[in-house]
Amino acid sequence: MVLVAKDGRIVYNKTFGNFNYGKYEPVPPDAIYDMASVTKICATTIALMKLYDEGKIDLKKKLGDYIPWTRGSDKENILIEDLLLHQGGLVAYIPFYRELITPEGVPLHQYFSKTLAPGFSIRVAENLFLRNDWRDTIYKRILNSKLGPRGKYIYSDNDFIFLGKLVEAVSGLPLDEYVQKEFYEPMGLASTGFRPRERFPLSRIAPTEKEKYFRLQHLQGDVHDPGAALFGGVSGHAGLFSTANDMASIMEMLIDGGIWKGKRYISRETIRLFIAYHSPFSRRGYGFDKPEKDNATRTEAYPALRNSPLTFGHTGYTGTGVWADPAHRIVFIFLSNRVNPDGGENTKLLRMNIRGRMMEQVYLAMGL
Repeated sequence: MVLVAKDGRIVYNKTFGNFNYGKYEPVPPDAIYDMASVTKICATTIALMKLYDEGKIDLKKKLGDYIPWTRGSDKENILIEDLLLHQGGLVAYIPFYRELITPEGVPLHQYFSKTLAPGFSIRVAENLFLRNDWRDTIYKRILNSKLGPRGKYIYSDNDFIFLGKLVEAVSGLPLDEYVQKEFYEPMGLASTGFRPRERFPLSRIAPTEKEKYFRLQHLQGDVHDPGAALFGGVSGHAGLFSTANDMASIMEMLIDGGIWKGKRYISRETIRLFIAYHSPFSRRGYGFDKPEKDNATRTEAYPALRNSPLTFGHTGYTGTGVWADPAHRIVFIFLSNRVNPDGGENTKLLRMNIRGRMMEQVYLAMGL
């Protein structure tokens, strides 16, 4: 599914193919996709931007200033700014689920129930509910993980797990409820949110992996990311589901200086701050991914050669990507379920640079 907007108008919006191989199941125009790491910007980062606007967070303060359970660990002194830039020293990934399954990949009965039951209310997939008290163990695993030196760029889901908890600690609401209340509902984004199975028929939701370990089922409407699944489908790094139109609306709101349909959501100054380059170690903005700083001289530009330096966005493991270029007032949305059905083994989208090449053609078609 590809959507392109120019100067606030949708100029291209088309679906391709089917949800599954071997089945005539055409992708509907209102298809809902697992956004994966796009959650980092279209949920967690915009929430942080609003709280920053309101003076409720300071990017130069430390994690321990906001999240009490980090105090006493070596994580309490990580700057919020460094979490947003992925340079706080956290490890890239912790496979929390591995200690919950047998060597053959089967969920251990002491941790899971096949039905919603007392003490087992965290849904991780169809007919699979995690023991409630294990959530604290996830926090403990992150707190006890090895901390590297500050200032080295390591893209980490753990950064945004912490940032999602920061939103909750400061706002007093669960992350999904906060972004629903402050953004999705007032913006009219009816198809955007976490845990889509609670609101939409499966016929609208793109399936993802036929997981051969841990959940042992064809995932559809339950978050693909196993870490987010252990949080019940809501986390700062993954769990958001949405449509191309809704994603375009969020990116358009940011291009328009924080205003959508006459209502202000974020200040123009905060948007300028967050989408700017802030690190000598990487191409990152605060939360947002950006073009390489030396794009013009690279053999392979990222995400596309003709992106202006103001461009910001993010990609997702499931095969998603959302980008906005304020200089040219272009929004580019690419949604796919590239992990369906065999998971990360299908790397063609990355190897062939499909998203970047498509975006480049958009610029060329517009004579830019």
